[in-house]
Amino acid sequence: MQDIDSIELDENALITSKTDLKGFITYCNQDFYKYSGYCEDELLYKSHNIVRHKDMPKAAFKLLWDYIQAGKEFFGFVKNRAKDGRYYWVFANVTPSIDAQGNIIGYYSVRRKPNPKALSIVEPLYQQMLAIEHSQSVQAGMLFLDKVCQDSQKTYNQLVFELQRNS
Repeated sequence: MQDIDSIELDENALITSKTDLKGFITYCNQDFYKYSGYCEDELLYKSHNIVRHKDMPKAAFKLLWDYIQAGKEFFGFVKNRAKDGRYYWVFANVTPSIDAQGNIIGYYSVRRKPNPKALSIVEPLYQQMLAIEHSQSVQAGMLFLDKVCQDSQKTYNQLVFELQRNS
C-alpha cells in the first residue's frame, strides 16, 4: 500500500535534467515538472537541491559528487521532495557532460522508477546513515556505506544495480 505522502513514478517515467558545474539546473523535462510539482520558472537556474528530501543522507550526495567530479557516472536511489511536501523515490543515473577538449562542463541526470523491493533495503540503510551523520559526521556516514559495500563484496555501483535488478 502506498503512503499518502508519496508519489509513485509511472513505469515509463523518465525524469531528466542538466546542471552546470555547481549543480544549478539548466534544463529539465516535463516529467521533472510533473513529479516535482514545480514549474519552469521555479526550477531553471536554481540549485538542484530544491528537490532534496531531508531523509537523504549527506554522505549519499558526497559520494555522488565524488563520482561525477572524477568523471565517473553515478547510480543510486534518491528520495526527492516535491513542492507540495510529498516525496518520490527515483533510481538515478548522473553523468558528467564533457566538451571536445575532455573538460567536464556540466552534469546530466536521468531518473527512473526504482524497484520497490530495493527501497525496503535502501530506506533503513539511509536511516542508519542519517543517524551516524547526526551523531558523528558525514565522513562517518561515508565510512559506514563503504563497510556495507565491503561486507557485500561489491562496489557501490554493483550493489545498487543488484538492488535495482533483483530485490
